[in-house]
Amino acid sequence: MRIVTRPDFDGVVCAVFLREIFGKDLPILWVEPFEVQAGEVETIEGDIIANLPWSKNCSWWFDHHITNVAQAPYQGDFRIAPSAAGVIFDFFKEKLIRFEQLSKETDKIDSADFTAEEIACPENSPYAIISMTINGGDQTENEYLLHLIKLLETKTIEEVAADPEVSQRCAKEIKINREFMAHLAKHTTLHGTVALTDFRTFVTPPNGNRFLIYSLFPEANVSIRLRYKGPRENGKLVASVGHSILNRTCHVNVGELMQQIGGGGHAAAGSCSFHESESDVVMEKLLRVLNEK
Repeated sequence: MRIVTRPDFDGVVCAVFLREIFGKDLPILWVEPFEVQAGEVETIEGDIIANLPWSKNCSWWFDHHITNVAQAPYQGDFRIAPSAAGVIFDFFKEKLIRFEQLSKETDKIDSADFTAEEIACPENSPYAIISMTINGGDQTENEYLLHLIKLLETKTIEEVAADPEVSQRCAKEIKINREFMAHLAKHTTLHGTVALTDFRTFVTPPNGNRFLIYSLFPEANVSIRLRYKGPRENGKLVASVGHSILNRTCHVNVGELMQQIGGGGHAAAGSCSFHESESDVVMEKLLRVLNEK
């Protein structure tokens, strides 16, 4: 039995809740949604999948993404909700009641229910700034995710923020966000009401507060961030699309749009992966559809 989840804050909290229910010694496999959709992840009997598309052989599944559908019976719960962690919390509420505040804050973070001030100064919210310290992908990051999980299992959020490694990462994120804002301003162009950030020139794409783009381009109601996934020679691109949380006038179902290109997500946010040889066709479609409504 393993926990199979996504390396973001929602996935981390899913792991906290699932370890509380199924055992603190469960191994965790961190994967991205498109890896599951592409069949790159082999699930085994007993696996508990959370915050990811359903995959065959899993015994439990918890998710909240509008485009995900189970192909066989499963234990668990699926419903459209602010976070997958919230779905798990409600399913096992009596046993998880001490994590009620963590569940509420995860709902807020994963559904991007932020004000302009919270976007500009996430350091004023320990939950928000801690969520930004998560950049899963390699073994070092996976070790940090497990460290964070163990802290959240037993500590208050103030104690978690005061942990030396977490505190150091939070300080680093504040600095990164200032640099990220400069990168966004330089590499973003406005196409109608779509803010397109093209990070293909970077070997390692800049990262930071993903909502900063909306404060920089208030006239945009949706954003696209384009980057390479993995080594550039593989030619694999990822487009991440999201509704503005400040200018809520985009009515395109992003998850359904991403599904048409082999991806998925929520009504307001999603991603897709494609080869660079298809970039002109894919980007033309994304810009056209996102500007239609």
